[in-house]
Amino acid sequence: AVTSSDEDSDSSTKPIRSEKKKNPASLFQTGGDPPKEKKSKKKVPPKGADSEEDTPETLQKNSNKKGKAKKSKKKEERPPSPVIEVDNLEEFVLQPAPQGVTIKCRVTRDKRGMDRGLYPTYYLHLDNDKKVFLLAGRKRKKSKTSNYLISIDPTDLSRGGENFIGKLRSNLMGTRFTVFDNGANPDRANADWSNVRQELSAVVYETNVLGFKGPRKMTVIIPGMNADCERVPIRPRNDNDGLLMRWQNRNMDNVIELHNKAPVWNDETQSYVLNFHGRVTHASVKNFQIVHSSDPDYIVMQFGRVADDAFTMDYNYPLCAVQAFAIALSSFDGKLACE
Repeated sequence: AVTSSDEDSDSSTKPIRSEKKKNPASLFQTGGDPPKEKKSKKKVPPKGADSEEDTPETLQKNSNKKGKAKKSKKKEERPPSPVIEVDNLEEFVLQPAPQGVTIKCRVTRDKRGMDRGLYPTYYLHLDNDKKVFLLAGRKRKKSKTSNYLISIDPTDLSRGGENFIGKLRSNLMGTRFTVFDNGANPDRANADWSNVRQELSAVVYETNVLGFKGPRKMTVIIPGMNADCERVPIRPRNDNDGLLMRWQNRNMDNVIELHNKAPVWNDETQSYVLNFHGRVTHASVKNFQIVHSSDPDYIVMQFGRVADDAFTMDYNYPLCAVQAFAIALSSFDGKLACE
């Protein structure tokens, strides 16, 4: 299992980025060079946001090694999400996080009810006072492979409803997943193909020498961003054209490859640790951080357990809520659950 470390070793490298490293946004850009004036503007927002982000550092010391959190400490341990306006839910959940702002969320797993033990419902809320609901997800029952529907209505998890916003589908092995938006199947394409579903992300899990018992290896493949910081639409015409096949064939035009940050073994606690800055309190193989290999200090997404059925999920530019939630759902899937 991966626990949260409270060491400063990895946070001591933090300031380097602002001096030497490029603007993180440039890591995800695949569609040509951005206009000059855009770039100078871009660097401004992270400043204010960084001061926001520095607050967890001081709280780091609270994140305990063994993962047994004292209830009273919980409140101060998890810095809440910055104020985020969710006027139009459907738009918000598909929009990349603003640059320089970490959107902090909470995932709860509901196993109550007849078959919820096998098919729990997962809910995503903003992790702040208002607890704004963002998304719900649930595994479909009659599917040959793992197939999760994602909805913007917690009470309507049907494929046909207007609240259906995306889905996560696995291969037969349960080791590779693809995330789609709610567009049409390629066989129902209109003339200009504009109604066809986009692939928002793919996730590949590799077993390591310990099977799935040790830290998992995850590769996350996402569409790149264009010069206006919008996601490049990837609408595969068939199964050989999707993110997974492009990645497998190393056809990486407009495609970005991310990985989970390798946790470090800590002899003292006899566990693998990552620095979650007080956002994760329980050890779990499901705890992970996703980074770009060119800038491992920039956490694109992190996910970790804070209670039996509660997890924090934080994401940054260029991810949107649907991408991050679907990546989190993939980590719950049956074939991988081996704790």
